[in-house]
Amino acid sequence: MARECVSDVRWVWAFVDRPLAEFDEAARFWARVSDTTLSPRRGDEGRFATFLPARGDAFLKLQGVDEGGGAHLDFEVAHLAETADQALALGAEPVLREQGLVVLRSPGGQRFCLTEWAGQAQWPPVVTTPSGARTRVDQVCLDIGPDVFARESAFWSALTGWPASDPGDGEFGRLATPPHLPVRILLQRCDEPGPAGAHIDVACSDVAAVRAWHERLGARHLRDGRIWSVMRDPAGGVYCLTPRAPETGLLAPG
Repeated sequence: MARECVSDVRWVWAFVDRPLAEFDEAARFWARVSDTTLSPRRGDEGRFATFLPARGDAFLKLQGVDEGGGAHLDFEVAHLAETADQALALGAEPVLREQGLVVLRSPGGQRFCLTEWAGQAQWPPVVTTPSGARTRVDQVCLDIGPDVFARESAFWSALTGWPASDPGDGEFGRLATPPHLPVRILLQRCDEPGPAGAHIDVACSDVAAVRAWHERLGARHLRDGRIWSVMRDPAGGVYCLTPRAPETGLLAPG
């Protein structure tokens, strides 16, 4: 299934998915931590909005969902019909197809979208917190059960054309996202089987300082991982703060 291809991806969007009833609460929090303003709401029941930076091109959106939450990816591509057909050939399941938009599910059950490239090219600036710590919403972590991890890793690599690192006996793999794109993709092998999901990761020059800022804005600390902090935003969604350079997405030394 993991056949080699040339990437058709031109831009990547990270979607924050939160219950529709909590849309306004999610919008206030994520606009503040990403230093953006929210676009007018659009779509059925006002379910969609874009976080607009003062400079650079947007890459973060909010979607109100009926239940649950999490995150998902949108890929803007140069050849929508061809990429959609490729996704189906690789094992994706169709969800919705309309002019300029194709919604699918990966073989492991993670929803994602394909849209036509609108010409974006420039990252927005990194956010500086009141304490001076630097931060940026910059990664979607795909949470994948052990029973489908190998297949999901091969699927996302073949779809994007980006090599996937092999975690071996470890927990994390990664797609080699080109450095000019604003959203990176992490592959987490979870302990329990089940449908694939996703959450937002936030790169931090200082996790403790960014955590304290997020808590002042209404987030709640849930627990700490080996080098990251797991948080819950005011709308109830779980996300992670990770010690990566916001300018590059690379892990901080040490």
